[in-house]
Amino acid sequence: MGQKTHPKGLRLEVNKNWTSNWFPKKNAYATDLAQDIKLRKYLKKRLQDASVASVNIERTSQAITVTIHTARPGIVIGRGSEESC
Repeated sequence: MGQKTHPKGLRLEVNKNWTSNWFPKKNAYATDLAQDIKLRKYLKKRLQDASVASVNIERTSQAITVTIHTARPGIVIGRGSEESC
């Protein structure tokens, strides 16, 4: 039996982006990838109730930027960052 493909699937554009944006230093790909996986597992476990849609990780030579897209930012930010008037 042959492989079947949905006809609309051939007409759709690819609209997905990478969830990690970084270029590793020489011989550091495996360690950086392992850190990304650990970070995603930690955030998934820690933010179960926050309705997290996606986590984007960007690395530069100096810093790591983690962007969390969530429906409930109050759970992610927490009470410590509330402003009192």
